[in-house]
Amino acid sequence: MAVVSKRPIVIGLEVHIQLNTDTKLFCSCSTDYIGHTPNSNTCPICLAVPGTLPLLNDCAVELGSRMGLGLHGEIQRYSNFHRKNYFYPDLAKAYQITQYGLTISDGGYLDIESEGKPRRVRIHHLHLEEDAGKLVHPTADGRLTGAAYSLVDYNRGGVPLSEIVSEPDMSSPAEARDYVIRLRQLARYLDVSDGEMESGSLRVDANISLTNPDGSLGTRVEIKNMNSLKSLERALEYEISRQNKVLDSGGRIIQETRLWDDAEEVTRSMRNKETASDYRYYPEMDLAPIVITDDQIEAFKRSMPELPWEKRERFEKSFGLAYEEIAILTERKELARYYEDTVEAGAPPARAANWVRMEVLRALNELGQDITDCKVKPSALAELVKKVESKEISSTIGKEVLDVLARENITLEDAIKRTGASVGRITSESLDALIDKILGGNPDVVDTIKSGQDKKGGKLKFLQGLIMKESKGQADPREASETLAKKLEGLC
Repeated sequence: MAVVSKRPIVIGLEVHIQLNTDTKLFCSCSTDYIGHTPNSNTCPICLAVPGTLPLLNDCAVELGSRMGLGLHGEIQRYSNFHRKNYFYPDLAKAYQITQYGLTISDGGYLDIESEGKPRRVRIHHLHLEEDAGKLVHPTADGRLTGAAYSLVDYNRGGVPLSEIVSEPDMSSPAEARDYVIRLRQLARYLDVSDGEMESGSLRVDANISLTNPDGSLGTRVEIKNMNSLKSLERALEYEISRQNKVLDSGGRIIQETRLWDDAEEVTRSMRNKETASDYRYYPEMDLAPIVITDDQIEAFKRSMPELPWEKRERFEKSFGLAYEEIAILTERKELARYYEDTVEAGAPPARAANWVRMEVLRALNELGQDITDCKVKPSALAELVKKVESKEISSTIGKEVLDVLARENITLEDAIKRTGASVGRITSESLDALIDKILGGNPDVVDTIKSGQDKKGGKLKFLQGLIMKESKGQADPREASETLAKKLEGLC
């Protein structure tokens, strides 16, 4: 539901994406911190032991550059790191190594579509930085409220992040959500990150203000602690409502950082909003500047895969699919590849799109699996689709066969045998004779239908079920229903 505001809404997002590297940004510790013993993936460098020196991870530079190119940004030939000073328990050094001023990618944009309307969100910059550790609160729900103390796990400390800072170009919570969805899709296509908000590899800070009567921007409030797309949207909706109420009552908005409380569905004041001067930025003297040559940038460009919007345009031209179909099929590059492989194996593009969208994804969802786990090979799906199209087997049996293939590593032929179906098209004459036999063997059911007493259609469905059963699923459901209806009409 769209939020209603008396004043124009202005939203900008700061999106932190964990880069898909094996080791941390400035040391050789593993970035695989989920599920590990606290503080086990650490070393003197990420624990800030005096005398240690950071060493930049080149892979993080390449991934950050690829993301910048995907956002139509300009990769900077020269950038450097700064120290962002603040004291917090999850920051071992009492400062964060980040880029400030001279960042790895400048400018750019991301085109989105929200609520049926196209929108271009400008990118201010993309910079690299290290992640902080994680505070663990020993309460039943893991929340800070009510905790007598907190523990610190530095396994995540030093993990490389790319922070993407947008211009304040979004005007609704829905646009903010759709921007993050498209950004996550891009990161996945580029193999920059898995983009999972729930595991913390994609995190969003939102800056929101309401426009003043004179057209100037109102006081900006930052919102943190949103760990899902739904939380992002609800937090923004709540904050818009809160700010409108404050202004309507004659109050003023305070520039501050607020936390989203997902359980209570409210934002809570955390601290006054800091400015750049509060962090006392100064250049990181232990790291040399990042210098990227023209040859490196050209190599990065050559390594870029087909981007989501490019793939969507190609699917539309090559396969003639509807926008809604293309949007689903290209959401994940693995799903798009699966669909293309199915078409290349001989399945008609339109039918393949329908089977992949409706049946393959349904079967995977029921099994709690992802497309990367799919046991149904594209070649097998293509053969199955062709058998259904040629009416060698019915669509009903085809779906049952697909379910068997999704559960077990067996051939298409074995899956068909497992369902008990036989391959071979049932002719119209055979279907006609079969229906006559069923009607003759169920005179009471026929009489009930003829008398008009089958108000809910239960008896009719009973006969339809018998047809599919007797034909072992070979009868086409639509043809069977139409033939049955004509015969019943002739008996009335």
